[in-house]
This record gives sequence, C-alpha cells and structure tokens, in this order.
Amino acid sequence: MSRSRTGRLLLFGLALLTAAFGLPASTAGAKSPQGGGYSAVIRYTEHGIPHIVAAGYADLGFGTGWAQAADQVCPLADTFVTLRGERSRHFGADGPTDTALSSASGNLASDLYFRGVREAGTVEELFAQKAPAGPSREMRAMVRGWAAGYNAWLAQREITDPACKDADWVRPVTELDVAFRSYALAVLGGHGMSVDGITAARPPTTAGAAPPAAPAPDQAADAARRALDNGEAAMGSNAVAFHGATTANGRGLLLGNPHYPWHGGRRFWQSQQTIPGELNAAGGSLLGAVSISIGHNSAVAWSHTVATGVPANLHQLTLDPADPTAYLVDGRSERMTRRTVTVETKDGPPVTRSQWWTRYGPVLTAFGRQLPLPWTASTAYALNDPNAANLRAADTALGFSRARSTADIRDALRRTQGLPWVNTVAADRAGRTLFTQSQVLPRITEELAARCSTPLGRAVYPASGLAILDGSRTDCAPGSDPDAVQPGIFGPSRMPTLVDAPYAVNSNDSAWLANPRQPLTGYERVFGDQGTQRSMRTRGGLEDVAALAERGGLTVADLQHQQFTTGNRAHAGHLAARDLAAACAALPGGMATAGDGSPVDVSGACPVLRDWDRTMLTGSRGALLFDRFWRRAAPLGAAQLWKTPFDPADPVRTPHTLNTASPGVLRALADAVAELGAAGIALDSPLGEHQFVVRNGTRIPVPGGTESLGVWNKVEPRWNPAEGGYPEVTTGSSYIQAVGWDATQCPVARTLLTYSQSANPNSPYYSDQTEKFSQGRWVTPPFCERDIRHAPGLRVVRVHD
Repeated sequence: MSRSRTGRLLLFGLALLTAAFGLPASTAGAKSPQGGGYSAVIRYTEHGIPHIVAAGYADLGFGTGWAQAADQVCPLADTFVTLRGERSRHFGADGPTDTALSSASGNLASDLYFRGVREAGTVEELFAQKAPAGPSREMRAMVRGWAAGYNAWLAQREITDPACKDADWVRPVTELDVAFRSYALAVLGGHGMSVDGITAARPPTTAGAAPPAAPAPDQAADAARRALDNGEAAMGSNAVAFHGATTANGRGLLLGNPHYPWHGGRRFWQSQQTIPGELNAAGGSLLGAVSISIGHNSAVAWSHTVATGVPANLHQLTLDPADPTAYLVDGRSERMTRRTVTVETKDGPPVTRSQWWTRYGPVLTAFGRQLPLPWTASTAYALNDPNAANLRAADTALGFSRARSTADIRDALRRTQGLPWVNTVAADRAGRTLFTQSQVLPRITEELAARCSTPLGRAVYPASGLAILDGSRTDCAPGSDPDAVQPGIFGPSRMPTLVDAPYAVNSNDSAWLANPRQPLTGYERVFGDQGTQRSMRTRGGLEDVAALAERGGLTVADLQHQQFTTGNRAHAGHLAARDLAAACAALPGGMATAGDGSPVDVSGACPVLRDWDRTMLTGSRGALLFDRFWRRAAPLGAAQLWKTPFDPADPVRTPHTLNTASPGVLRALADAVAELGAAGIALDSPLGEHQFVVRNGTRIPVPGGTESLGVWNKVEPRWNPAEGGYPEVTTGSSYIQAVGWDATQCPVARTLLTYSQSANPNSPYYSDQTEKFSQGRWVTPPFCERDIRHAPGLRVVRVHD
C-alpha cells in the first residue's frame, strides 16, 4: 500500500475518532493534510496542557513535536544548534553555552565533541540497529513524526518568543536530530561530563619536557568523588511509592518530585498522549523526548531519581614506546583512531582539532573537571561509556506508558535496558510498589576491580565507584551478562530491586535504604555505596515517609501535604537551630568572630534562630539567616559539625547534635550575619521577600531550600544580594505528580509544573503554574475522556503537515 493511501486511511480513521470524541464539526472536517500525511488532534485544557490524540505512533509523534514547538521552540532550537556543533558559529566560541546536553565549559569544546560524533555516524548506526539493541518500530515512527510535527509548526506559525524570534539558527530538523538528542542525554554521565577532557586531549610532543604529574591516589579519589557528586546546583529528585497496605483504599500511591533545571533544554513539558485502544498516558517529558518521561496512566504511575551508579569507567593505556598514539593490548601495538573535526566560529577563522579514539572509547585528559589524567609518553587514559551504544531510553519510557502494573514496569526495563542514569520508583492500582536501580552501567564487578585496577584505580574505585582498569589486557575489559542486551553491561538480574515494600523511597542516595527495614545490600560498588552517611534530604525524607506509612490510611492528599507542607521543613534546622540559638545567646556581649577576624554583633540573630519555624516556606522568618549560615557550616564536615558521629546501625538519625564548640560553627554564623547586614537584609525577613523569580516584571516568591538543608521541596537559587538575595532559581522541583486510584477507571492525579508550560514570556502559560508553586497549590488535569470534554476553556486544534 502506498504511503499516501495509508495516510488517507489513517486520516479517515482519525476523522471518525474525532467525531466519536464529540469534537466540533469544524475540527472533524478540517482540510486534509498535505505532504507527509501526518495529523493529530490536540485538546488544550487548563494551564495549556495538551491532550494529544492520534491514530498511530507516527501521528502521535507528530502531534507531540508540534505541541512542544508551540510552547518551547526556542529552548528546542537552541539545543539542536548544540547537536549540530554550530554554537561557535552562531553565538561565538565564548558565547553562552548549553549546559543541558553536556558539561562543556565553552562552545568550542561542545562543537568539537558533537560535530565529531555526528561526522563519525555514531547515531545513524545506533538508530539503524534492530530492537532490542536499537529502537523499536513504534519508536522510529514516533521520532519520524516528532521531526515532522516540529517542522510543520515552524512552517505554519510565527515565532513570538524574543529569545529566538527571527533567528537564523531556528531551522527544520531531521529524524537524526531527534535521535541525536536522545543520544546526548544518554551519555550525560559519561562522555557528556568529560567533553572538555575529550576535546583537549593531545599526544605529548615536546622532547625533553617533564611529563605532567599524575595525581596522588588520595587526591585522585577525592577528585573522582567531586566529579561524580551531584552537587548542590545539579539535578536530583525524590520519589516515594506507598503499598496498598498503607493506604486508605488498598491501592498504591506515588509522589514524584524530580529536581531538574528550570531553564534551557532539560526542562520538562506536560502532556497526555493517546492512541485509542493502544496507549493512554500523561505526565512530563524532557524537551525533545517523543514519549512521557515521568507520568501515569489508569493503572500505574512512575517517577525517576538520579542514581548513584557510575555509568562509565576508565582504562589506563600503556603506550607504544615508539608512538604515543598507539597502545599495547596483550603485547600487541594498536593504533588510536584520529578524528579531525573542523568547527566554524562567528568571529574568527574555522578551528580544526583532533580527537583520539581507542577500542575502549575516547582518550581524555580529565574526568569531569576535577580529575586530571595526563597523557604522557608512556600512559594515557580512555573513557568507556556503554551508553554511547544506547538509544533505548525512549523505548523504556514508551513501555512505561503502556504498562498496566509495576510488574509491567519491570518487564519494560528488562526488555529495553535503556535508562542511563536514573532509578525508577513506581506504584500501581493493585497496591504494589517498586524501586529499582536499573541503569546501563559498565559491568564492573568486585572481582574485576580487584584483579584489574591500576594503582590509581585501587584508590579511586572504593571511594567513588569509578573503576580505572588496566587497558593493556583484554581480560580486564568489562564482562557481559547473559541477560544483557548489550555487551559489557550488567543484566537486569543484577540490578538492586525492592518489590512490594510498604514504602520505597529515594532521594539520590544509593539503593541501600530504599526502605531501612528492608535494606538492599550485596550489589557491586559501581551501583553505589552501602553503610555510609546519608544526605540530609534522604534522612529527612525517610523520617517523613516512615511516619506516614506507620500511620496508614493514606490518600493523595497526604502526598500533597508531604510535598508542600512537611516537604518544606529544613531537616538541618531541626537538628541544629536550637543548639545554635543557645550558643548564640551565650556569647559574651553577643559578639562572634568572622572569618576575616573581625568582631560581629550576632545578638540579633539569637531570637530569630530560636523562633524560626524550621521551614523554608515563603513566610518563614529566620529561614534565610539559617540558610546563609548553613552554607558556610555544612562544608566543615561531619567530624567538626556534629558531636554524635554517624552510626551505620542508626543511619537515619545519625550524625546529630551540633558541635557549637567547633570554632567554624560560630564563625559561620558571624559571617552570615555580616553578609546579610551588608546587603541591607533584615535577619528576620520572610524568605519569600528574598527568594523569588521575576516573570514579566512580577516577583513571585519561591518556597523550598538547598540540598544541604535537607528540604524535600528542593530549589537551588542563585545568590545575588545586589538584586535582593535569591532572584532566580537554577534547579529544583520541576514536574511534580501525586497519583493514586479509586474505584473508577480515572486516576486520582494532582500535578504541578513549577516553572510553567511555556518558556515564551508572551504565552499565557509562562508563569501561571509558577504562581501556584509559590502558593503550594496543585493542578488537577483531566485524564478520562468525559473530564477532558467538559474541561473549562477546552480548546481543540487539529494539526497536520
């Protein structure tokens, strides 16, 4: 059957479908599409949430691409510039960088890397592989449709967003561009975090020059930990699933609270995707994703948290004495592959650089920005990133959308094995729960690490999970599991997994304490650590969640309360504020010594700390003072900060009791008081007066707090006292969902997209949900057909190419 004939039949079916939905006759009788024959019906409800209905996967992708472009064309177009390796050409080598798709410190490094991958044909090869190693037939259709939908929007609509209006870098995209975006997200934890080191790698050329020194083992271990640490400004997340034994009606509950960037190309975008009789799911998608990333359907809900697994490893190469661009494997010399890449620049001549690739991956001179790996006449390092052979994450997400239970979620993970750097937490209508750290990780076992780690690796691996293996031996390459779809990775049977616990929760620590009463142990170090101190956010969250589960009778309202009421408490404040206030009040004359040695009158801080409600709500007085104190005190480390040390037998409650005798504690308070005084900020100012975002000239107070405070409702604001304190949020709570079920077929779902649906300041959906976030209010998006039809302000659009 010809493509045009197939397209007409699908369109006819969609017209019948439209009529069946009771949509306006003018919509059902819209002009037949031209070109590729793609079409979809998009029904917009409150807050601009699109409910996309299509007859098949290609049309669903088309509607999704069209609707994403309508809301987010500028962030999308910007990242397609990144993927084409053209940032230096359009924005200059020193222009604004794209932090959504890599950690490149500048446009030139970014362009060299992405242009190199594109010219090597890496993504084309992966996209051409058959499932399960490559994308499924349905996913290929969605990718093809998404590109057509994005292009159709560009052809039919005028861009009003000033960020890219009339910009020559906003161009149509191809299927390869869409697939390339999935690839870039997959390698974020491997190649993506070491772009600078990959593109800067040069063979040694200066005769007689002293070779650069390798870091000492203890320094390397610390550097590796810092390189892999999420850090306060990085992504994170919370998610908890409650079993039916803890709920009011015996059905499951799920609260998902991912902490992702508020700006750029790694934002979430909310939608519902429907192919009648085939697929019906709603949730948040990362920009450019063709399917739902975090969401729910009528039977199951799922969320993700950034995992502790290390998705890459290093191979230390023994170089051929005659040629520093060749290395020895089992005594035989093997030449590196040289990739020469040329990048155009806006303000200068083209730049040509070479990259060097080995059987293990690219040579690099730094892992992240912290761990130097010098290329000498005798030694170099190569990065093995198994996610550089992984285009399967979109199929994993599609499998979740079609799942009917937590067992189906596990089955989708087993079949596709596509998640590069996240855990999965899920609950279903039947009351079952799931936590699993099902990641694509290099198959580094304790046996392999013990047998093949280099001297540097023997220090780095136990401390960080980053393996540095002897690259001169083939028997030191990561092995393969029989149930793995890809060589060199762990199979599904090796993943830390907890099934049907009363609750399962994760806040970016390892799998160990997904439920402290059923600790997960025995997994390999590359997945994460065990028996070590947990983060403040993990500890506070575990206390809250355990108390909820023990109380029982839970409903979606309890999840909402956890997110915006209990979830705004600062666990560090509960542990430390009372002791700090007492120590402050005991100071002679109320004087403390600042870090520069100057005396500071802190007496005004004592009653503020004493009376602070220990929350990071916008009206909380004392929250800002404690925040600025804690940012200075937390880096002192547990040994100086707490009187009672960490106890692995009591990991949720230890360490505790603030060590006010430590000189750094009161010094941190003096510095915080002096800082706020210099900025003209009263010590008891409400948090919302100084933690806010500005949208179209209006200040919107923002609740929440930074990572080290242990606030579930995490936000990472940018400090600028000249602009009032924290005038913008960089990362934090993003697409939030609280989901349960009742006796009907419609899920009980409350959602919130904290930064709102559109990046366009001219859109009515630019800040509406941000205002709700400020007030701790939720959205009730319609899911079932009857609710969509009767949604207030329903707007129906039939889109086609």
